[in-house]
Amino acid sequence: MYNLPYYKEKDAAVVIDFIRQNPFGILMGVDAEQRPVATQVPFLFEEREGVLYLRGHMMKGNDHHKAFLENSNALVLFTGPHCYVSASWYSNPQQGSTWNYMTVHAKGEFRFLDDSELPGLLNELTAFYEKEDSAASYQHIPQDYISRMVKAISAFEIKVTSMDHVFKLSQGRDKESFDNIVSKLSAGDANEKAIAAEMEKRKEKLFA
Repeated sequence: MYNLPYYKEKDAAVVIDFIRQNPFGILMGVDAEQRPVATQVPFLFEEREGVLYLRGHMMKGNDHHKAFLENSNALVLFTGPHCYVSASWYSNPQQGSTWNYMTVHAKGEFRFLDDSELPGLLNELTAFYEKEDSAASYQHIPQDYISRMVKAISAFEIKVTSMDHVFKLSQGRDKESFDNIVSKLSAGDANEKAIAAEMEKRKEKLFA
């Protein structure tokens, strides 16, 4: 991780809002043979007594499920927009090009929840991601389907013990380079436009 001070967001609420806006995280662990495992999971977020908990579910019996039965250490990556930044856009182009991106790394203690807590979590999960009147809301799903489904999955939560982030948005560049990067990215694809918008949010403080 690029732990450089100018790539850090001083407002913790902005970091939390970022993970809420990008909830499809990459969950990583290590199995009993010290082999890494990873999968992508949609997360729910809950704060209890000032501690952040990440909640979700996974299929039973796969490599991930087995790994977390053996080792409770978890790392979750939440990633957002990212894009290439050409050195040709700098006031001095005779240097390396780079990549702008936004990511949060959350480390914590993983535990499986009791089976009795799974229906409630599934209800919360669908309520969070579906509209209230959706035909796919939990209360509209047939009970026989739910009964079959819950046998194959486990609910879990991760107590976040540390969280770090990198919002690499050309903060170390001079104003001319910064403005030119924003201009070039603003004419690009969705990722590039998103990075340009994030850069614009920080411009006033960078060059005050």
